[in-house]
Amino acid sequence: MSAQTSPVPFSIAIPTYGRDEVLVRTVAQLLAQQPPAAEILVLDQTVAHEPATNRQLQQWHTAGAIRWVRLTEPSQPAALNHGIREATQEIILCLDDDIEVDPSFVGAHAQCYADVSVVGVAGQVLQPGQTPRENYRQATTADPFGDLHFDFSSATATWVRNGMSGNLSFRREAALAIGGFDENFLPPVSYRFDAEFCARLCRAGGRIRFEPTASIRHLRAARGGTRASGSHLTSASPVHGVGDYYFALRSGRGWPRLRYLLRRPFREVCTKFHLAHPWWIPVKFIGELRALVLALRLHRQGPRLLGDTAP
Repeated sequence: MSAQTSPVPFSIAIPTYGRDEVLVRTVAQLLAQQPPAAEILVLDQTVAHEPATNRQLQQWHTAGAIRWVRLTEPSQPAALNHGIREATQEIILCLDDDIEVDPSFVGAHAQCYADVSVVGVAGQVLQPGQTPRENYRQATTADPFGDLHFDFSSATATWVRNGMSGNLSFRREAALAIGGFDENFLPPVSYRFDAEFCARLCRAGGRIRFEPTASIRHLRAARGGTRASGSHLTSASPVHGVGDYYFALRSGRGWPRLRYLLRRPFREVCTKFHLAHPWWIPVKFIGELRALVLALRLHRQGPRLLGDTAP
């Protein structure tokens, strides 16, 4: 095998739930990378796939092209923690299961690790209809919540303290040192679990590089994934907001944290949708209060991280 096609020391970790054709297309693109990743882990939480999907995944698994890992309890943080435990490579690249990438995508992540100070790389994420945002600059701030609104469609490389798990790589050793992902971010949404992980990486002295050439086009498949939980706009369930409140409790301190906690319920009902459908405002507000109570309980219990037995 030539140097140009030698695998890079990456374990790609793809948590998947309720996806079929789009998952197969995603994996096929990753198998065609130049240079390829040394390992692809499909962390499958789907109860039952379509027959064609089962056949293709089994074929790849049998051939050694992927490792198809079946998990029983749907949870994105737990699936990625399993990936951290199972990975055999130095760098772990977490990806969504409904994406499009160019053949040089993995290489764009890999080149960033030539800088030994880099512990993580957050790649560009283009949502449907988006194009790269030129000349975007994120204001530097000491506020622990400052990078939460970073625009991942940016076309400008920079340092960040945040990342989206649909396109995020990191050194496995650094992830193990901080305990991996916090499984208190409850499924099916697990909102902000990746931001909290990145915040801990940075507090431990790590640096995260945003690299726009490591770009994905997120397809936002209508079925499966977090969209299996329904719309957050009309729900009184706490699952849509609990992760954000829990993130604030875990990552913030003092007045910035209190301000963030107090603003969120009102921000969530001050939307164009709720202005046009005001009868949903009390429903949504109840969901926010339930989410805050649940987050307080989780915070008192303490985080659920990877154990000391991880290899």
